[in-house]
Amino acid sequence: MGKLTVITLRAVLVALLAGTVLVQAVMVPLLAIDMRGLDADLVYLRDPFLVIVVLGIVAVQVVLVCVWRLVTMVRRGTVFSPAAFPYVHVVFGAVVAAALLVFALAVLLAPGEAVPPGMVLLLCGAALAVMGVAHVVLVLRTLLAQAVERVVEAERLRGELAGVI
Repeated sequence: MGKLTVITLRAVLVALLAGTVLVQAVMVPLLAIDMRGLDADLVYLRDPFLVIVVLGIVAVQVVLVCVWRLVTMVRRGTVFSPAAFPYVHVVFGAVVAAALLVFALAVLLAPGEAVPPGMVLLLCGAALAVMGVAHVVLVLRTLLAQAVERVVEAERLRGELAGVI
């Protein structure tokens, strides 16, 4: 990965992380204030909705931090090592958690007349799409495992070759 690519990716990660912190610090409290004016029959949605939003933002932040660490490993040339697996596992877990949160939001909004049924269906579709992203991460984890195996094999063969020479 080139130096410009790393710098650009890090700039994007910083912007996204700053944006999520801004949303947590400013937008969520404003949303909570706005939701105080909910109809009496919808007031039960307020707290679970806010919890889902905050947990979703945390899941995104976790992914951003792990991607930052993986980019650092790429820059140092150490990404094809067992040290990369914990970050990939955390990314997978955070994406699965995000999918479950989107589905929980759909379940929360499904009963009653709070939102149209089509919106609930769209949220279920979004949960399925996010779960698809989790599976892509799982495939990439498998590719990483194969690459790590090849690196270990190459190091073993170099050691044998050095012993012969």
